[in-house]
Amino acid sequence: MSGASGTPYAAAVLRGLLAAGESVDLVVSRASRLTLLDETGIGFRDAHWREDLRAWLSRGADGKPGTFDISGADLDRVRHWSAGDLAAGPSSGSYPARGMLIVPASTACVAGVALGLSKDLLQRAAGVTLKERRPLVVSVRETPLSGQTLKQLVALDEAGAVVLPASPAFYAGATHIQDLVDFVAGRVLDAAGVPHGLYRRWKGELGEARS
Repeated sequence: MSGASGTPYAAAVLRGLLAAGESVDLVVSRASRLTLLDETGIGFRDAHWREDLRAWLSRGADGKPGTFDISGADLDRVRHWSAGDLAAGPSSGSYPARGMLIVPASTACVAGVALGLSKDLLQRAAGVTLKERRPLVVSVRETPLSGQTLKQLVALDEAGAVVLPASPAFYAGATHIQDLVDFVAGRVLDAAGVPHGLYRRWKGELGEARS
């Protein structure tokens, strides 16, 4: 997670990964902790990260607590790494990983990864993912986009990353803000090859979502 607005997207992706039985290495940038606190009222503390993560994942996109029952979620499959820990597992190409998802991705994060910087673990892990030719999905959440950011997104695409804007669609029959969030999260998981049932897929029938 980087510091862009859009923490509900990250929560939906995490719930989807856990539901699919995936193990997760979680990196929450310093800026994203401020965003999480602003958007949900939940702090993310290194010493109590499991407690904070459980409280966060139970909230819906509308901010209501207890929307999701995650009592059965195996948070033992989540390993949290401090963003300042440049000696963490994901900082090395020899650390086993299938890929990396940056959700949401701020323009500052996009710039750092595109330029090959390693100012924190998030940027370092993204660079490792690219050099190891593993899937990197960058869900940028910003509007409008400057010309410089567009160039950096092109550079990420050319480096092999999937640039996936947090841009929800409406053909799936959304009736709640959570449906729009889940659509984006589902597309992120699609790009990573992770099965899910987060949204209604297009089947070539006009008006199907209204029937």
